[in-house]
Amino acid sequence: MRDGVLDIGADGRILYVGPAEDAPEWAGALRPVDGILMPGLINAHAHSPMTALRGRGGNLALGDWLRQAMWPAEALMTPADIRAGMLLGSIEMLRGGITTTSEMYFHVEQQAEAILQTGGRGILAEAVLDLPGGEDWRKVVERITTRIDSEGLRSGPDERIEYAYGPHSAYVLPPEALRLVGELARARGALVHIHVAESVEEDVELLERFGSVPSLLKETGLLEARLTAAHAVHVSPADIKLLAEAGTGVAHCPTSNAKLASGIMPLPALMQAGVPVGLGTDGPASNDRLDLLDEARTAALIARVTRQDVGVMTAADALLLATRYGAEALGRDDIGVLETGRWADVVTVSVDTPAFATGLDMPDDELIGNLVWAAGSRGVVDVRVAGELVVAEGETVRSDRHRAQAEVRASAVRLRSRR
Repeated sequence: MRDGVLDIGADGRILYVGPAEDAPEWAGALRPVDGILMPGLINAHAHSPMTALRGRGGNLALGDWLRQAMWPAEALMTPADIRAGMLLGSIEMLRGGITTTSEMYFHVEQQAEAILQTGGRGILAEAVLDLPGGEDWRKVVERITTRIDSEGLRSGPDERIEYAYGPHSAYVLPPEALRLVGELARARGALVHIHVAESVEEDVELLERFGSVPSLLKETGLLEARLTAAHAVHVSPADIKLLAEAGTGVAHCPTSNAKLASGIMPLPALMQAGVPVGLGTDGPASNDRLDLLDEARTAALIARVTRQDVGVMTAADALLLATRYGAEALGRDDIGVLETGRWADVVTVSVDTPAFATGLDMPDDELIGNLVWAAGSRGVVDVRVAGELVVAEGETVRSDRHRAQAEVRASAVRLRSRR
């Protein structure tokens, strides 16, 4: 929309978005000056507290990466480590225009504190695993349920925190755990965030027993919940049909899947079937960037080259994956779009960069193409969450980035010394 105006109400929601000539008089109006306003980006799958583990196991495949590099290190992480990692992760994401992140990790209270400190928005699913020496999965599920029942699904200023269930995957949990989580989540309208069919290795036993991971999720009733399946790389046409019929959201993590050599998700097939697909960065130890516009670019390029069809995904399609479709994949209708009534999570992109040297006076598809293919997150200058300015001129307003980096550095040094 050229010469548009966006009005933000005192409650942090959008009052008006439309042409300037039709806009009512309002002190909270935003009008980009030689710039672009777009919705805050939505990271549909992340493990952001892993910022202290960046660089570990970079040449290992998924299974070995988890067992040899990640799980041993995570067992040593303290709540303070996780808070520091989430704080820096939130800062990094906000600077790149990501206003909402859907996290699966441990010590949810510390994550919530960190996100609220930066002014971001988070959907926090406590990870549930059944591993030798680990906490009993039943206690974790009970804790999540108690948290939701006592604090509500959404809490914090402007509902910036949402609590969810995070069963890690079907290969580290028994079917009874998936069944129980599905029942509890359905009763509360809570999101269930789970890894699905990320690698061939994880599926061998499940394929023999259930046919596929989505088939298992259907059998346990988990597909009937408000569900986001991360990765969904190794899914068959029958699996895609199951996901589409259930309305299951999928978080596509193309860079992480490529780096871990896990495979290529059939993005065009999922979208053509009507599956809600958003984008996820995955963790900063497997990507290793928390940059969603980079993911949008990568997703579109991989889709084009695997189909050998430049028309299979446009720059506009890629941008929608990072915004509107990401909200749909998480079952949210209050974020992801600049629309009256939604939260005013707004990103300002400067066009004073080489990527926009040809100017704004060009067809829309070319302008959006310059944003996705050329500018990326480097053009982000200001970010608002619920109308509040949380990034100004590229730096976070409410948190000291340098101090956050120092805290993560200290955690990383300590964790390395205890290998």
